Amino acid sequence: MVAKKPRVVVVGAGISGLAAAQRLCGAGGDRFEVTVVEAGARVGGRILTSEFAGHRVEMGATWVQGVVGSPVYALARDAGALVEEKEGGLPYERMDGFPDRVLTVAEGGEVVDGDTVAGPIAELYRGMMEAARAGEAGDGGGVEEYLRRGLRAYQAARSGGGGKELEEVEEALLAMHINRERTDTSADDLGDLDLTAEGEYRDFPGEHATIPGGYSRVVERLAAALPPGTVRLGLRLRRLEWGETPVRLHFADGAPPLTADHVILTVSLGVLKASLGKDASGAGGAAIAFDPPLPPFKREAVARLGFGVVNKLFMEVEAVEPSGPEDGGCGGDVHPAAAPPDFPFLNMAFRGLVAKIPWWMRGTESIYPVHAGSSVALAWFAGREAAHLESLPDDDVIRGVHATLDSFLPATPRWRVKRIKRSGWATDPLFLGSYSYVAVGSSGEDLDLMAEPLPRGPDTADERAPPLRVLFAGEATHRTHYSTTHAAYPSGVREANRLLQHYRG
Repeated sequence: MVAKKPRVVVVGAGISGLAAAQRLCGAGGDRFEVTVVEAGARVGGRILTSEFAGHRVEMGATWVQGVVGSPVYALARDAGALVEEKEGGLPYERMDGFPDRVLTVAEGGEVVDGDTVAGPIAELYRGMMEAARAGEAGDGGGVEEYLRRGLRAYQAARSGGGGKELEEVEEALLAMHINRERTDTSADDLGDLDLTAEGEYRDFPGEHATIPGGYSRVVERLAAALPPGTVRLGLRLRRLEWGETPVRLHFADGAPPLTADHVILTVSLGVLKASLGKDASGAGGAAIAFDPPLPPFKREAVARLGFGVVNKLFMEVEAVEPSGPEDGGCGGDVHPAAAPPDFPFLNMAFRGLVAKIPWWMRGTESIYPVHAGSSVALAWFAGREAAHLESLPDDDVIRGVHATLDSFLPATPRWRVKRIKRSGWATDPLFLGSYSYVAVGSSGEDLDLMAEPLPRGPDTADERAPPLRVLFAGEATHRTHYSTTHAAYPSGVREANRLLQHYRG
């Protein structure tokens, strides 16, 4: 008789699920029967490369956070995605890295001196966050109060004071950097971002880089390496019966159920949070009903950890001349200069002076061209502003951007937005947000708890090993690289290795 191969169902075809499947199909040889079920119509999850106004843009994951020893950078290299396409290829987002010429402007149009005002506040912010990530920031609490204490100390130590107006500008500059930190972490309120946990987060060494060929090339390569038919799209998991073997998976829309010896669950923390409801089986979107319910240790970790939303707003911009004094810059013709001006790398210090600027625009740090000289500009939003952005018609978004640009760049020519493209992770039912963070009240230990399989392992070494019915992977299950692809990918490999070790034992 031929022994039955263990059947493994991987839920989710993002980089984590594909990494697990590739590891099992590769290192496991022909030892496992592997199926990847994906609720959506594509692979990639929160990795999504798109096109806009003749540019290649990332709607989700954007950066490789350090290139030295980075498995994601190695994957991109092996996929041939690190080489710019010369003939007929699209320019790609942030191809020139981080800009070295930034224009910092206070609301109302006053340029902030970089050497004496903007630079020192940026240096203060960077130094404090570096101290936090080195574990030198003191005892707990939230990140925002820590940063504001630093600014107060900086101002108090200045000889001769500085005056109320200068201090107001400095506070606006710090708020600008706080907006940057919100998009980096997905925390709606930095008061809810745990200061102590910042000391555990790690990037890889080396520069941060984007992927010229597009992040999606990485996941497409992973998927292409799997045996044909491994990935099945359009299967949305609604109920997971894991109390005994085999585990039973039930899907939406009447799709036939599947059984498995092991399930590797790679859904987002947002989906798991939605699944904590009393009747998740009746919830919309991708909420999963667990039968039996998730045990308390898992539920509590899911509830304590933070999971926020970050969205990107891409804008095709053009320079125009006002058609007349009464126009106020709202009409006009394309700038007649032979060489149109470049849109600046604009940092914005909001002070609440211009009523026409909508509240949600005040949640962004900057509006940058996606690379020097580009006609496509980008703004990042987090938290409540990011979620609200998803609800607005395009015309309202464009009016809000125009009001902002008119305040910060009042000189002619004026900048006008021709069209926009934006992400929508908060309302996407397959994700319900962007990425995780360690909230005040949680800790890195909760990330470890997120990674524990079900049923939970024995307390002593001589007890029989658990059957590993449900294993958990994804960015929210990695203690030091959470929120990134650098967490998602190795977490999938980790869980595949757990199964490989289980059968070797």
